[in-house]
Amino acid sequence: MVILLLALSFSPTSLWACAACTGRTDSPLAVAMNWGIVTLLGVVLTVLSGVLVFFVHVIRKEEAASNDTAPENPPKT
Repeated sequence: MVILLLALSFSPTSLWACAACTGRTDSPLAVAMNWGIVTLLGVVLTVLSGVLVFFVHVIRKEEAASNDTAPENPPKT
């Protein structure tokens, strides 16, 4: 067991590197990682767009409600 740990600790680090770290951008692993990044960006943008649309909806509803309840002829004092 100790010999295995020593052998692993002295092995070159490039053996443990992924395709993106070694610079091979044509590797299927690198392509899949890029698609994963694009997918996660799509999810984040979709969620943030939904939050933005919700707040715009709430602001418009609030403005419409405040315009409907405003008196047309305020009393003069």
